[in-house]
Amino acid sequence: MSVCITRSFTSFMATTVARRYSKIGFVGLGNMGGHMAKNLLKKSYKLIVYDLNKSAVTNLVEAGANSASNVAELSKEVEVIISMLPSNQHVLDVYTGENGVLSAAKKNVLLIDSSTVDPSVSQSVASQAQKYDLRFIDSPVSGGVNAAKDGTLTFMVGGSRTDFDHAQSILEVMGSRVVHCGDVGMGQAAKLCNNMLLAISMIGTAEAFNLGQKLGLDAKVLANIVNSSSGRCWSSDLYNPVPGILPNVPSSKNYEGGFGTTLMTKDLGLAQSAATRTQTPIPLGSLAHQIYRTIIAHGFSNKDFSVVYQFLKGKN
Repeated sequence: MSVCITRSFTSFMATTVARRYSKIGFVGLGNMGGHMAKNLLKKSYKLIVYDLNKSAVTNLVEAGANSASNVAELSKEVEVIISMLPSNQHVLDVYTGENGVLSAAKKNVLLIDSSTVDPSVSQSVASQAQKYDLRFIDSPVSGGVNAAKDGTLTFMVGGSRTDFDHAQSILEVMGSRVVHCGDVGMGQAAKLCNNMLLAISMIGTAEAFNLGQKLGLDAKVLANIVNSSSGRCWSSDLYNPVPGILPNVPSSKNYEGGFGTTLMTKDLGLAQSAATRTQTPIPLGSLAHQIYRTIIAHGFSNKDFSVVYQFLKGKN
């Protein structure tokens, strides 16, 4: 009986939070943001959207959203604002620029930035938002475009526990895992550390498989050995960079889709900046950044980051 009561109470609380924040603004409708916004519409949230790309806006309007002509107009109408933007400057412009979110949003509006930016940017925006009686959390994501489409993203959230609790039911519509990482900026810190490690492990995996093949070892045989031995990692087991080992990963689809080389390079640059600011040595992270910058220079900018395997083989 008590279990039923607990479940009913939990369901009631989730519904209450959802109703409280029934009107949401969404800024940034690119490859990730567009899918995230559509998942909110599927759960009957009222959505007002904005993006510089008019066709992206039209796509969401056709799915059931309303549109705003600028960020300030959107900000006046909603109780929650979610943003998914490309860079530090885009986030600063949208929130703190002229006719930005802070200039127009009503008091106590919850601001959720899912962009991947420097932690200091999130902390700066949060500090300015507080002066306007607005609440800000950073919630970068992991999982890529397919996870955004399927609603299975992981959100890494930085902010107060209260703001996290208020945002959780909304984020769970777009993701399968929502993790509170600490104060504002700690979601970004978690994302950058994770992606730096991912880049390093992908380069190491590509090097090992390239060497194995040069020595005459079949790549599938090596994969079976590595993935049942101490060298196993996500890059070797679930996202192998060698074409033909796994059927549904970018390497077997001409490195199309997935997580782009340009985005990985951007995240490694953010990690490098954060390391420089905090005087933290990241020799492998720095080297990974240089390798991916070189990969872009060799014409792989539109390919998945696992294309480092082809780069090491000398393919263009």
